[in-house]
Amino acid sequence: MKNIPIGQHLIEKGLITEEQLQQVLAKQKESKGKMFGDVILEMKLVTENQFSEVLAERLNIPFVDLDKAVLIPDVVKRIPEDTARKYNCIALNKVGRRLTVATSEPSNFYAMEDLRVVTGCSINFSMATKGAVNRAIGKMYSAGQTDSIVEEATKQKEEEKSLEDLANEASNDRIDNAPIVKLASTIVADSFRKEATDIHIEPFRDFTKIRIRVNGDLIELMTLSSALHVALVTRFKILSGMNIAEKRIPQDGRMSQVVDGTNLDLRVSNLPMVYGEKVVIRILATGDMSVRKITDLGMTEYNYQRFAACLKVPQGVVLVTGPTGSGKSTTLYAALGEIAKPNLNVITVEDPVEKKVEGINQCQINEKAGMTFDAALRSILRQDPDIIMVGEMRDAETAEIAIRAAITGHLVLSTIHTNDAASTVTRLVDMGVQAYMVATSLIGIVAQRLTKVLCPDCKKKRMSRPDEDELMGIDGPIEVYEPVGCPHCNNTGYRGRTAIHEILLSTPEMAQLITRGAKADEIQELASQQGCKLLRDNVSLLVQQGKTSMDELIRVTYAV
Repeated sequence: MKNIPIGQHLIEKGLITEEQLQQVLAKQKESKGKMFGDVILEMKLVTENQFSEVLAERLNIPFVDLDKAVLIPDVVKRIPEDTARKYNCIALNKVGRRLTVATSEPSNFYAMEDLRVVTGCSINFSMATKGAVNRAIGKMYSAGQTDSIVEEATKQKEEEKSLEDLANEASNDRIDNAPIVKLASTIVADSFRKEATDIHIEPFRDFTKIRIRVNGDLIELMTLSSALHVALVTRFKILSGMNIAEKRIPQDGRMSQVVDGTNLDLRVSNLPMVYGEKVVIRILATGDMSVRKITDLGMTEYNYQRFAACLKVPQGVVLVTGPTGSGKSTTLYAALGEIAKPNLNVITVEDPVEKKVEGINQCQINEKAGMTFDAALRSILRQDPDIIMVGEMRDAETAEIAIRAAITGHLVLSTIHTNDAASTVTRLVDMGVQAYMVATSLIGIVAQRLTKVLCPDCKKKRMSRPDEDELMGIDGPIEVYEPVGCPHCNNTGYRGRTAIHEILLSTPEMAQLITRGAKADEIQELASQQGCKLLRDNVSLLVQQGKTSMDELIRVTYAV
């Protein structure tokens, strides 16, 4: 049939007039969101069968009258009852691996894809009315349901013991050797071996691209046929506890995998895109791996002494600031590892708990259940803590509770998103915390970035240019190195990352300045006078030592 609106088809069939069509369209406009079919059936201008027959003809699919059709129970049961009710569909017949399904929504491609996954068959839709499908579902699925419930309850007790044995026998070999399972495991294992922090599974029209983030940059791992995409995504969704039938909304999950004897903790995020679902897997630090020491984080000896001095103060707040992925959590865990003692009660509140640390009480945020940062913090203050770690100061309420906890005799460690140490103070005041409270409670602020380290096997020496000397704050040209790329560094020119730091200490003079409501530039000027080495000073030193490049200095610290 011609590709014209369904209303015009109804007019051509002589079922409604042009005037009636305009009435339907006007009422649909008023209803704000109702489907054309629902409106015309409500107005009783056509019967449900008449409308469905015309729609089937327009979509070029068969129409079936389910009230008269003979349905086969074994075929119907290929689709689980909850799935049949969800998509208002019922299986009609099966030929080979092709399943014909009657539905009132034949244009629902999500339903078609989910049914294909659930049944393992390719799906052909036939048109049926919504009422007829509901009646057929009620009739076919209720038959024998009572008997099966009794039988299932009887068998359950008998099978509880044998299920574990069965799972550990031959079925394990069959599952582990399935091609898509092997592919999913290989992607994670290869990414971990390349020291990736994230895995991106990206769908496009003709292919699926797998990219991994190494040293802060995305590099391509492999390209797959688009035919593999749905199965691969489904595998990760199953492993991470997501709903495989839901493909229209974002989902989050968590899974684990053992690679080379290391138990990886993987956080999985799923997002519907134009050509399918994109999956991003964050490879988190695992409980198996020991907490890194502060001295292993790339901190200079000068900065380490300043940071260690902050951690010796018995009460107050120490903040670590920087953009996402700058290693703030790693620094906090290292700090906890240094100050946590058997005679101290250390409690953390995190979203999520990225690394499980022995001897520390760790609390997981659950927004849906009402376990928010501020709710958790209020409870923690009644748990007799000595040291509190707050994963992130996200809002004014969390910040205020944390600051009050610091004033009342606790050591509080937390992260916050700001560009540098000085602007952290003004950010807290902007969030609604009184300036005098910030000044009273603050011990120190650590601003942090991660900078890539040049590959020692292929870096190339050259002399610095005048503009680069100015950026580094030096007088004359010096020897600097730039990246080249070789097999050892995956042709990136860099191998690994190190942290650079800017540590502001809250001295009496600084506290007076903060209480007066000073701006960030005034705070930074006083901090510099009191010995705070800026981020640019740190990365300039790394460039002069040949550990990183001028490109990294510009990328990490450039400002207009």
